[in-house]
This record gives sequence, C-alpha cells and structure tokens, in this order.
Amino acid sequence: MNRDGSKFRQLAQRSWQPFITNGSSTASRDQLPWHTYLLGQRGAQNSDYIYVQDRIYSSSGEFLYTNVLRLNTVTGRTSGSIARPGDTVAWMLDNDGEPRLTTTREKGGSNNIFYRDPNTNDWRKLTDFERYTGRGGGFRPFAFGKNGTLYVMHTAPGTDTNAVYSYDVASGKLADKPLVNLEGYDFSGQLIFDKDKLLGVRHLTDAWGTTWLDPAMQAMQDKVDKLLPNTNNLLTLPSRPESPWVLVSAYADIWPRRLMLYNSETGKLRMISASFPNIDPNQMGRKELVHYKARDGLSIPAWLTLPKGGGKNLPMVVLVHGGPWVRGGSWEWVPAVQFLASRGYAVLEPEYRGSTGYGGKLFRAGWKQWGLKMQDDVTDGTRWAIEQGYANAKRICIAGPNYGGYATLMGMIKEPELYKCGVEWAGITDINLLYDGSWNYRSDMSDDYKRFGMPALIGDQDKDAEQFKATSPLLRAAELKQPLLMAYGGADVRVTPAHSIKFSKAVKATNPNVELIEYEDEGHSWKLPQTRVDFWGKVEKFLDKNIGDH
Repeated sequence: MNRDGSKFRQLAQRSWQPFITNGSSTASRDQLPWHTYLLGQRGAQNSDYIYVQDRIYSSSGEFLYTNVLRLNTVTGRTSGSIARPGDTVAWMLDNDGEPRLTTTREKGGSNNIFYRDPNTNDWRKLTDFERYTGRGGGFRPFAFGKNGTLYVMHTAPGTDTNAVYSYDVASGKLADKPLVNLEGYDFSGQLIFDKDKLLGVRHLTDAWGTTWLDPAMQAMQDKVDKLLPNTNNLLTLPSRPESPWVLVSAYADIWPRRLMLYNSETGKLRMISASFPNIDPNQMGRKELVHYKARDGLSIPAWLTLPKGGGKNLPMVVLVHGGPWVRGGSWEWVPAVQFLASRGYAVLEPEYRGSTGYGGKLFRAGWKQWGLKMQDDVTDGTRWAIEQGYANAKRICIAGPNYGGYATLMGMIKEPELYKCGVEWAGITDINLLYDGSWNYRSDMSDDYKRFGMPALIGDQDKDAEQFKATSPLLRAAELKQPLLMAYGGADVRVTPAHSIKFSKAVKATNPNVELIEYEDEGHSWKLPQTRVDFWGKVEKFLDKNIGDH
C-alpha cells in the first residue's frame, strides 16, 4: 500500500499482455517496459521518487547499456534519464540516494569508472580496468558512506588479496591503511550503516561473519551468540533505528539456515522460519577448510566433509564446482554435500586454480588451463585425500556441474585408474562448442564475452587450437571407459543440448556403461523439486553400484 493509503499499483510490465487493475484496462504505454528494474537504495525512503534502471538490449537480445530513470511511484511517470558518459553497465547511488558512480563498457574490452560531481553533475573518469580479467586500474568501487566518502576494493600492499579502503574523490587518493583486510581472502561483503554512521562490516572468510566497529553492536552480537552458541549468527539491523527488532540469520555446517527476530529491549529471540526444518543436525557431517600443495607448489584450498562420526579409508566423491571463475563454497550447510555424506561418502571440493576469493595469484594461475593445470589441481587433491587416509583409492568417483562436468569428463579420461566412475550434469563437453554452438541451438553466452573474456581466460580458438583438441572430452570420448551418469536440461541455453547429444553419441560408441538423463523442462540448473528428487535418487543408486558397500 502506498503512503497515502492507496492500493499497490504495477509500475513495470513484465509481459506483452495488457494489464488489468481495479476492473479497468491499463494501456501498456502506462507501464514501464519489462526491462525496468529497481536499484539498491539506502536512506529513509520518505519521498515519492526513486531511481530505476532501464536495461537496453539489441534486436538479437545482446545487453547494450543501462539507463537510470527518476520514477514517481505515485503517478508511475518517469522524469527522464540521467545523462550517461558512455555505454553504462552498472550504477551506484550515493548515501543520499543520488546516481553518483557508473561503470561504462568500452569497445576494446575495458571498463571505465566515472564519478558524477554533485555540484556540476559533470562526469569525471576515476579509473579503468580490463572487463573480464580485472587487470589494470587501481581499485574497484564498493560503497558510498557519510559525506560522499567512497569505499573501494584495492590490493593491500604486501598481499595478494583485495581489501577495503576509503577513497578521497577530490584528491584521487586512497587512505594509507585499509579499513578491512582479511588475511588469505579477497574481501566480499558489505558495510553496515545506521543513518550516517558506519557500525560494522559483514565479510566472508571461511564463513560469513561481522566485525563490529560500534561497541553497542558488538555487545548485542555477544548476547545473541550466547543464546545461540552452536551456530554462526548474522545480525541485520532494522531500517528504522527506533525499532527494537533485529533479524538474526543462524546457520552452521550441519545446520540449515534459520531466521529469527531478536528484541534488543527484552533480549528475547523469536523464530520466524527455518530452511529444511526436518533436517537433524546430529545426523550431518562436519565441513572443514583444508589446504594441499599442487604439483607445482601452489597452495590449493579445499572443503572436506566427512560422514557423521568421521572415519578413514572411506569411499569418496570429488565434487568439482562450476563457473569456473567463482568461489566454490564456504562453511555452511549444503544439500548436495550432506546428501552424499549421509550416504557414507567423504566429499572433497577443491578450490582449484581459477577459483576466486582467495587472492589474485590463485585466480590468474587458472587462465588458459582448462584440462591442464586446473585439472591437475583436482587430481592432486584426490591423491592428497588418499595419502591422508581419508579416501579409499579404489572407491573414488568424480562429479560436478557445468565446468565441474567438464572436469569430471577430463578427469576420467586423464586418470582412468584414479576415478572409478563419474557423474556430471550440465557439463561442457567441448570448448569450441562454447564458442560456436550449433546450427539448431543458440547459447546465451554474449558476443562480448566470446570476444574479450574467453580468449583471455579459456583460450583463443585459432592460437590455442591444438590445446583445445587435447583438452576436448568430445574428441577424446573413446578414452573414457568407466561408468558415467550424465544429466542435461532440455531448456538449457548456457550449455545447450548440443553438448550432451554430441558427447553421448561419441562415448557410447565405445563405452556401454553410460546413462544420459534428459529433463525437458529444466535449464542450466535443477529448479523443479521432482527433478532434484529423481536426479539425486539416480545418483545414489549409481554411486552405490560403483563405489558403495553393495
């Protein structure tokens, strides 16, 4: 309901169909187009006006740039767009809710950061960097604070990781010391404000946590932690400081997330909701961050989960995360991992080179290493688990989605004695298919990423043609002899059905122990409950048959 007591009204039209409200037809011209979205906005929100972003696409569906419009939420009318300094792809509002910073996409593969002067509204370039590798430039904008203070992420001196600094826009200088510097981790998180005061910093190391700068908030955190001693407890403050209610998100590696309300006046907690409420934490396996050395000496982080009660010489699933240019996991309850651990399997999740969040060295070491050193990291992690006594060398299966599916196939091909079986879903089966697709399937991979991102991160189709042949599961399908379970979504526009069709045909020509599951209504990940039940039920039977205690 609006502030004046009137009913909610629809502002954006998400389909091409006429919208009906209050018994009368509202012409589509009275609705904002479907590509209009909210911007994150802090502040009191006591005005009828907000800023929204209007994402502009080409006729072929390629994202071009984003406009910012000033919208009256009562009338539904916009007052025109903010002048752009180029093809803007991201906007940042300042502490007063005004468009103050924007990122533009340049044709040469770089991004520029522009600052909008509050006195003249003129744009001024602050820095630039390569769009997909992140090379170049001195910092990345993060958030605005009091009096226009800009907080940025910058590599801390003497380290390999990004830290948070304050940045003086007028002088163009960083603060001498970082506000937040997490040893061994790139900063990921948010600043927590109360009006104009910075109260604390939410951040991710092995798990999410909060460093409170405000003594009163630290005291409140201590009280909540005393009430909930077995979980990691994240506090979210109310938008209006006069409210006594604080949202608490509580979780652990063996405990799915629960939401509660904490009353700061009475000191009482009240449950709101619980994810997976039927899960018994006493039956779950503990999750631990470990490190091992790759064959070239690089330190590789990995997540190790053992079944309830631990154990040695266990059957193991090496679960390779997708992406691959993402962080794979953190200390939390993960359904797939606990499903496997509850069936008696140790689970190893390597944060192989190319993974993000652990510093630039690990990320950069993965460039152009699909099927090569990235694959070796997974192999070396598997052998480490055997040497440590966690895994039975004769009962190991490799598995994963997307890039993890690619690594599953390459792992089985390159290490036939190490992996007794494999499970992959939505897996990439050939790098050239990512570039070219096929005549009857169109991928949603952008032309921009294919032109600037993939050549730098994965490899160039012409210059690295021989490498692509050597690291193609599709071209090496005849070498894969172990049992394999594959699953793909019929509506997947990222890894299109061409990957599964071509590879399954090639591998089945020499391997009778291959099963392909097709879920017609699924995309790049499983969304339907019946799909997840069916898929993981099949995985359970497949693992039991090949490495289980059958």
